[in-house]
Amino acid sequence: MTKYVCTVCGYVYDPEVGDPDNGVAAGTQFEDVPEDWVCPLCGVGKDQFEAQA
Repeated sequence: MTKYVCTVCGYVYDPEVGDPDNGVAAGTQFEDVPEDWVCPLCGVGKDQFEAQA
């Protein structure tokens, strides 16, 4: 599974872990994360994330 990194603060969204504290279940692909979800560390939107190489 592809991980995505926040270009502002460096937070890494890992689909295997999800973001259960903010309503995103483990196993949720980044594309399926709700559009109104924000980075749990700095609060920017999904558009500020890039796929990790």
